[in-house]
Amino acid sequence: MVKCISIGIWLVLPFCNIVVQAQQTDVFAREIRFSSSRGTVYEMLNQITEQSGFWFVYDSDLIDNEKKVTVSKGVYPLREAILQITGDNMLEMKLIGRHILLYKEKAVPTRVAVSEQMPSFLMVRGTVRDRETGEPLAYSSIGIDGTGKGVVANQNGSFLLKLPDSLLYSSLYISHLGYEPQKIATELLAGNTTDIRLQVRPIPLEEVIVRLVNPVKILKEMLEKRGENYAETPVNLTTFYREGVEKGKELLALTEAVFKVYKTGYCSLENDRVKLLKMRRIDNERWKDTLVMKIKAGIKASFTLDLTKNLPDFLTFNESNLYNYYKVDMSVVDSHLVHVIAFEQRKDVRLALYKGELYVDAENSALLRVRMEINPDYIRKATNTLIVKKSKRIDITPKKVVYTVSYKPWGGKYYIGHVRGDLDFRIKKRGKLFASSVHTWFEMATCNIDTLQVRRFARRETLPINKVFSETRFMYDENFWGDLNIILPEEKLDQAISKINSRIIETE
Repeated sequence: MVKCISIGIWLVLPFCNIVVQAQQTDVFAREIRFSSSRGTVYEMLNQITEQSGFWFVYDSDLIDNEKKVTVSKGVYPLREAILQITGDNMLEMKLIGRHILLYKEKAVPTRVAVSEQMPSFLMVRGTVRDRETGEPLAYSSIGIDGTGKGVVANQNGSFLLKLPDSLLYSSLYISHLGYEPQKIATELLAGNTTDIRLQVRPIPLEEVIVRLVNPVKILKEMLEKRGENYAETPVNLTTFYREGVEKGKELLALTEAVFKVYKTGYCSLENDRVKLLKMRRIDNERWKDTLVMKIKAGIKASFTLDLTKNLPDFLTFNESNLYNYYKVDMSVVDSHLVHVIAFEQRKDVRLALYKGELYVDAENSALLRVRMEINPDYIRKATNTLIVKKSKRIDITPKKVVYTVSYKPWGGKYYIGHVRGDLDFRIKKRGKLFASSVHTWFEMATCNIDTLQVRRFARRETLPINKVFSETRFMYDENFWGDLNIILPEEKLDQAISKINSRIIETE
């Protein structure tokens, strides 16, 4: 019998175990009524959630969400209803807070010993999805509530968070733009691969009507309150960085690294400093003798895109302002209502400028997120800016350039949370009939924020960030990162890495 755990109660009363067991017995004896007799496992469990108010947590390898099941219409005790849906009488159930953990009895949550000198850590792995559609929610934010530790989900919504044992009884906070955030006990997820479903947060019509305001006024208030919302003093960040080059559907090169960052205040003229902790590079041997585009200054771009520190032209208001601004929507971030403001260059301006959306907190005027792209109508005019060096025998044309930036709250201030750039090019050798498409990208995610023991690195420790990133090759090995948090490779990227590694092994 697995010992029942109830957060907070057992710290107060010596007879808590009896209370907890009684509480759990009462909950699992609740009556659940099925009006629909057939659906997927997820749909049927969702009926229980709607009636009981309890959310389910389980390993997606243990329970198949898409499996079709039939349950006779009627009234069932909660425990029996769960067993009827899953069809597995060996399942154990545990209530923690507003979540019911479904599991099979096994050893304690997965702890991985990095080495004899380093402490073990917990692994929390899962995928964040839309509750109704099951679609993955790319770039969801996953962190430990009340700390600066966290990670960003990849484009498939998948994440892996490594935590010290001391945080087993903490709370995991999961959020995504436009959705209600969830707070889940870390012990429910440790050692499992879990699907986490977020509910869309509808915006009441009265909120939209009441908040019809001037978009320029909103942005100017955001600028005026930077001192309240963003750090004026330096902090140390631990970040994960990666950049890649793809030709068609094939990966040509991938570089990944973990940095320690000395991040200066938003009003400081001093540059941010980056110290390399660990890195590796994977090259596709099949393309080593062909043209390969390289990303220059991707790391520098990641810090330049801190738009509250490095104000772009669309956030500098003067008489010769080149942009039009529109209030287009309202959304929600971490339960906060946000104004969505679109910006685009004026019709009479024919330069390669940005267009996009700015997400500003309706309560405190903080800039929370930015999506911007070079105006497709004039992107050819940006060719010389985007391409540093090219062969005279090759024509390179930018097709699409998109950047996204998001900020994360910690200790009453907002810090750079996630940055990504996607640049698509058309490459054609002169004299050749056909052209090829190349996609280059870079991204950086903040995994830890330290405001207490802040250290400024010596110049000899500092990485030059305005050059092509160092080319050191390593085999791709999940254990390479130890207890460092990273962004998981997307499914297609993971497959591409495996193929490249297979070819490297064959040639050795």
